[in-house]
Parts: sequence; C-alpha cells; structure tokens
Amino acid sequence: MKGIQLLLLFAGIFFLAGYTSADETLSVFGPGGPYGPMNESATVFSQRYGAQVIVKAGPEKKWIDEAKQKADVIFGGAEFMLSKFIQNHSGLIDTKTRTTLYVRPSGILVRPGNPKQIHKFEDLYRPDIKIMVVVSAGQTGLWEDMTAKHGDLPKLIKNIAVYAINGADAIRQWKEHPDLDAWMTWESWHYRLKDVTELVQVDENYKIFRGTPIAITKISQQRELAQEFIDFLKSDEAHAIFKKWGWK
Repeated sequence: MKGIQLLLLFAGIFFLAGYTSADETLSVFGPGGPYGPMNESATVFSQRYGAQVIVKAGPEKKWIDEAKQKADVIFGGAEFMLSKFIQNHSGLIDTKTRTTLYVRPSGILVRPGNPKQIHKFEDLYRPDIKIMVVVSAGQTGLWEDMTAKHGDLPKLIKNIAVYAINGADAIRQWKEHPDLDAWMTWESWHYRLKDVTELVQVDENYKIFRGTPIAITKISQQRELAQEFIDFLKSDEAHAIFKKWGWK
C-alpha cells in the first residue's frame, strides 16, 4: 500500500513540475530560412525536457500535406509569410497564439575571399557585377526595398542576372553558376552556407529587417507542449541561438 502511495506521490510531483514524457512528439513546420536556429533550439528543448521536437522546413509544397495532418506549430520567414499562410489555409492556424520571435537583417553574400572586392552596397552597381535576387518566400521584395528609396533601381536591375524562385532555388543557382558575384538576401543565409559564401554587411541606409512569426495550429493534440516550446524560443537561451545564426 505504501508503495502505491509513493508512486502516486512521485507521479504528482512530476506532473506539477511540468514533466514531459519522452513519448510526446511535437511537429513543427516552416520555410527553410529559419531552419538552422529553429532546429538547434528544438534539439536543446528536446534534450532538456524529454519530448521529441521534429522540425521540417523548406518550400511549403514539400511539407504542406503532412502539416495539414499533424502540424502542432507553424513558423514563417517573415510576418507576411505567416499571414499569407493563414489566408491560404483557413482554419489551420489558431491566430490567437501567433507571436513574433526575432528579426533578421538584409545583407550581401559574395564568393569566399570576395574576389570581386564588393565592400559596400554601391559596389553592386559596377558593370562587372552579376547579382542574384529572390522573388518570393521570405525574400519577396527584399532587393527592391533595399534599393528603391535611394532611387537606384535602374542601376541595380541592369546587373541582376538571376531571379531565383525561393531560398532553395537560390542555393542551387549559387552553386551551379560560379559566375554569380553577389546574392542580395538575409545575413542569416551566410550561416547556413559558410562554405560557399562570405558576408558583406550593408550600411544601415540599405538594411531592412523581417520578423520570424510562429503559431500553434488548431489541429494540435499537444497544445500545452507547443506553448512550452514557443515560450522556450522566447527565452534568452534561444535568443542566443538565433543570434548565432544571424538574427538580432
């Protein structure tokens, strides 16, 4: 009898302490841009609290069918991305749980060693520079936002050699076309591609920022665990992880 009472006592202690069962699995989906810090944060959370957090990221078409069946959490590479996702998939996101994590700044990626000696934004206007930009996903409008307020769009456009579809396509283009000199994107992509890029930080006059939104789905069977994970992402520890990957 005493043994049963002790077991019940320990069970109550674990429950009150927020004990998380190793059998619990949290499914997190989103675009490829924030994958690095999101996955590292998930690993730390999983090791510490015993739950398994699985992050699947990339172009939406690769994971949306699975997400509609089992997603607990959805994140975006920019605020407008999550807003668009909510519009396109009505009823999937619990909008009351939406929150913003950290922002990431824009920059220029060049080849290792910076062979074309691109040190400031204005260097992109030189006639010998071939630029790649991205026209959708989290980089939608980035190159235009960086340039238009200075009235230099004509100078930039004549040097754009590749309009990539999304981040995954941009990575492929960058690796397949070594004649590309510069990629206008988020600083954070450098930390995913250190072997093939070097980061050139731009002057504040050319720098723009995008947020990193996240929300719980209405179909989640692990809402409490999902909220615990989001709370962890908002902690100083997780913020340090995001900073390591290029966020502010």
